[in-house]
Amino acid sequence: MTADTIFETDTAPSAADLAFFVDQKPALATFLDDALTGLSAEPKQIAPKYFYDERGSELFDQICQTPEYYPTRTELGLLDRHGADIAAAVGPDCLVVEYGAGSSLKIRRLLGALDAPAGYVAVDISRDYLRAQMSGLARDLPSVPVGAICADFTKGFDLPPESAALGSRRLGFLPGSTIGNFTPEDAQALLARSTKLLGKGGLFLIGVDLKKSKQILDAAYDDGQGVTAAFNLNLLKRMRTELGAELDEHGFEHVAFYNREQGRVEMHLEAKGEQTISLEGQDFTFSDGERIHTESSYKYAPEEFAEMAQRAGFEPKALWTDPDGLFSLHLLEVAVNA
Repeated sequence: MTADTIFETDTAPSAADLAFFVDQKPALATFLDDALTGLSAEPKQIAPKYFYDERGSELFDQICQTPEYYPTRTELGLLDRHGADIAAAVGPDCLVVEYGAGSSLKIRRLLGALDAPAGYVAVDISRDYLRAQMSGLARDLPSVPVGAICADFTKGFDLPPESAALGSRRLGFLPGSTIGNFTPEDAQALLARSTKLLGKGGLFLIGVDLKKSKQILDAAYDDGQGVTAAFNLNLLKRMRTELGAELDEHGFEHVAFYNREQGRVEMHLEAKGEQTISLEGQDFTFSDGERIHTESSYKYAPEEFAEMAQRAGFEPKALWTDPDGLFSLHLLEVAVNA
């Protein structure tokens, strides 16, 4: 985003419970452009941000309830167990800005632990889901002003003028190991951009999944109930319904595994037999077993992530991990010279 970003404030009745709802209009055309580019690439790929339409967000909430998917319950445990420590490290009267806000489960824990938060701003690409979730949160937490921004935080975003009334000290919040969906280079770039958004004295609380056994990681991304498979396959449904693609949704299956050499879990859609996806007059053919790479989820040792944050202009302020070494919460502070 640049200084001339156009903000459109929503004044519809359904947004009345919010301090503001700003639509920065992340273009759906980007999905088409990225799908065409990704299907033309070798190997074929589609960015994981396109998982999160309304149905995708609902499925991800279900994934978080599966027994195999440890990140959500472990991160919630860290927020509960160390809430007072986090509040002491952050201090009072901060404006919390959540990147990729979907479900309000974790932010409710964080806002409940913090000392008199000045307000909360949620940023998410799924407009209708964001509005519904944040309107509900605003009604449940009347003492905390709640604003919402429909934007693609992976491309950068600006806080609208309305946010100034909610406080100047800012705490970024990026839970759920979302940072792991970026390549290390892109993750560092996102962190570097965030030093400008959060400003002098700004803080960033980030959930980071830790490196661990392949058995645990493989199961977490391929649950026995098939919810993660449905989440991955929903990409094909979106392509058909939103982009007009011609394809066989049942001609692909979900594949996930930990790539130890790359330090990441990979998710793919694998062709069952020869397949064709027709989009915008182009035919993209698949041989049996050929894959579309839909997600990489990078895992870090604590010191690896801390070093990345320092390169991006942050200083590590605090670190919390669970006893089993599954997950971590890093509290970073914008460096004086950033």
